[in-house]
Amino acid sequence: MKNVHPEFSFQSRELEGQIEGTLGDPPNRKNYDMMVGALVSEYASGSGLDDVNLMAFALVDCIRFKDPKGLMREAADYEGGDTARVFAMAECEGEQGSAMYAAMTANHPELARQAIITAFLYKNQARWEDEDRSLDRLGEGDDGDEDEDIDGTAASDDFTQLFDPEGERE
Repeated sequence: MKNVHPEFSFQSRELEGQIEGTLGDPPNRKNYDMMVGALVSEYASGSGLDDVNLMAFALVDCIRFKDPKGLMREAADYEGGDTARVFAMAECEGEQGSAMYAAMTANHPELARQAIITAFLYKNQARWEDEDRSLDRLGEGDDGDEDEDIDGTAASDDFTQLFDPEGERE
């Protein structure tokens, strides 16, 4: 299991929510197919919204990943990275899918790079794990020494009263 950039894990979770929301409960494949068809058509024509999740949503059903290990490496960096290298690691099937992929990568290269990786992570959830950002995890190793300076001296009363004007100490 590999950790990915927190923004990619967020985008992948968001994509999952969008897909589940579009399918509905009980799942309505007709509505889902209409939504995907509209997105693919918009992006294939060279337009479409500049949105990572909508691009990933359009890609998710027709994209094929040629280099999964390479995409996992690219998922470590949300901003930047080599767009051409990511574009070479995937492709879209079908005439409209290929046209959409070409238009996305030409018109919105950085967003397309992020959308490709987001779609990959969504479709390959077993390959990565979300970084634990819970309060319990963030508080690990905290000894509760908030009133001590780095050099071990206690904070002055003047300083602590800035945050505790009533002088009420816990």
